[in-house]
Amino acid sequence: MNFLKKITSKQLLFYTITILAFAASMVFVHTNHSFYERPIAEIVKVQLIDQTEMVDQFQNEDVQYTQVLTAVIKNGDEKGTQISLLNEYTSTKAYDHEFFVGDEIFVKIDENLKGTILEVKRDQYIVLVAWVFIFVLLFVGRKQGFLSIISLVVNAALLSYALDVYITHSNWSLLLICSISVILFTVISLLLVNGLNEKTYAAIVATLLGTFLSLFITWFVLWITGEKGLRYEELQFITRPYKVVFLSGLFLGSLGAVMDVAITMSSSIFSLYEKNHQISVKSLITSGMEIGRDIMGTMTNILFFAYVSGSIPVLLLYFKNSSPFGFTLSMNLSLELARALAGGIGIVLTIPIGLYTTIYFVNRKRARA
Repeated sequence: MNFLKKITSKQLLFYTITILAFAASMVFVHTNHSFYERPIAEIVKVQLIDQTEMVDQFQNEDVQYTQVLTAVIKNGDEKGTQISLLNEYTSTKAYDHEFFVGDEIFVKIDENLKGTILEVKRDQYIVLVAWVFIFVLLFVGRKQGFLSIISLVVNAALLSYALDVYITHSNWSLLLICSISVILFTVISLLLVNGLNEKTYAAIVATLLGTFLSLFITWFVLWITGEKGLRYEELQFITRPYKVVFLSGLFLGSLGAVMDVAITMSSSIFSLYEKNHQISVKSLITSGMEIGRDIMGTMTNILFFAYVSGSIPVLLLYFKNSSPFGFTLSMNLSLELARALAGGIGIVLTIPIGLYTTIYFVNRKRARA
């Protein structure tokens, strides 16, 4: 009851709107079948008719199962029609699915009302996970969390628009488009979350300098080494220049870590100054470098694991087929390691850049006082 008494009318309105939005979105994704052009079927009966022991090409023992599914069409001209589906899946479920009553799937229907399974309808799961993320942000960050959500939505829209621009105008430089996007991402994110103040200005300057410097250093190293050791095989399906696409992805990928370091340095230095307005510049530098050394290792590890983790399934596949260790790593991790190293360079550079940029803004504030 004491908690309810502390809630203001604006907060109560915000919580009410949030809960109603959650409920409305969950109802929508469970009833939005008419918005899809492809037929959607809900499984109402599942029957397992066969299971077969098998050994695949990699000498793994596996079991293949066969299901007969009865499903009801939820949209289109055949809405309400009952169809029969055949589903085969293995115990590993690497490329297939085991279905249960209540699952919804996209299907292709023939004239005999027999269907072929295309893929699973996943929007309800995606929306649920998105709401969990939103609630955690709001619970922990409150107002800052709400502003972070707005920043994320705006940045996602900007990135989508930037990619659409590049696809439409393929003669434009992707690096130039990403450079403009990086500036907008940085300014919008930091201003929304931290507001108009010296701490934000210092973080913006440090983020942009650290990100662009890391890109320049990476480009310079690739230029003097002739890109030896980089394997662009994973980019071979695109029809654009590999190097430009790789550098653009590297550019955007390192931005988040660099921005995190920049705002950490800025917030820490300003916090020390706010607690003691008489603190010397030397003390600020000493404290700032200690903070920077503490976050340096963890941030570089975050980048490394974030990039490398996505390659674990492919690494296991190569090792399972007795591929040499060095060949496997160079084939699958060369680009990821290059991204991690470039992001690490940006992090390390941002620590002194963020420190001295923040001290500059602290001195400006101190001079006005």
